[in-house]
Amino acid sequence: MKEKLYATPCGTIHYWVNDAQSETALVFLPGLTADHRLFDKQIEYFEDKCRVFVWDAPEHAASRPFSPSFDLRDKARWLDGILEQECIKAPVIIGQSMGGYVGQMYSELFPDKLKGFISIDSAPLQREYVSAAEIWLLKRMEPVYRHYPWKALLKSGTNGVATSAYGRRLMRDMMMVYDGHQECYAGIAGHGYRMLAEAMEEDLPYRIKCPALLICGEKDHAGSCIRYNKAWHRKTGIPIKWIKGAGHNSNTDAPEVVNKLIDGFLKRRKLL
Repeated sequence: MKEKLYATPCGTIHYWVNDAQSETALVFLPGLTADHRLFDKQIEYFEDKCRVFVWDAPEHAASRPFSPSFDLRDKARWLDGILEQECIKAPVIIGQSMGGYVGQMYSELFPDKLKGFISIDSAPLQREYVSAAEIWLLKRMEPVYRHYPWKALLKSGTNGVATSAYGRRLMRDMMMVYDGHQECYAGIAGHGYRMLAEAMEEDLPYRIKCPALLICGEKDHAGSCIRYNKAWHRKTGIPIKWIKGAGHNSNTDAPEVVNKLIDGFLKRRKLL
């Protein structure tokens, strides 16, 4: 995997890509406050099979400093610019949590480019799934992260998203990037939730027109993720796979299971 850069008006995005030759490229998008390491086990599994891509999202980890004057639409457009820069023409987006929302915005803006979409512990972006109270709360999360004691936040942030020792250790490592800089961490989280609320308020179709799969941990207690995924599956018919014993970061709690699900999805759709 080679680290590369992509300049935007708000800052420089750092991303990693391999040189494998394949028509399909797997585009891994980490969730809010996580970085490219979230998908280490997936990169390890797929990097010898096809083209793979992962980034530190804008504002996150290596992709700092970065002005927070952007929205979810900008993130999707910058992602498309990077994919064009890398000559990736058949992306399959695999987005965890916030990464899944970016994938849905990408599908809205570039529906004919996306060849596949896999949501890992994410949720639908359509306005109809959320209440006015939930949107109100999303816009006001930054002070919570700013004033919460850092040690307690570190504990809840790791234990709350993962059930496995590996998953918790990895999340802690990713959070420790901001150790001593809690205001930065709170700003990233707060901005991310506001972007999400604003994208929902746009009330766009956010239809997934390509082959898709929903993956969710049976012990995902982040927000109402389980409820959202049940409703998403019920309304759209998109297949859903529940990961036994896994939390919100199910790809780190059960990487072998998730890797096989991704592999099977790609092969069934003749994308790999």
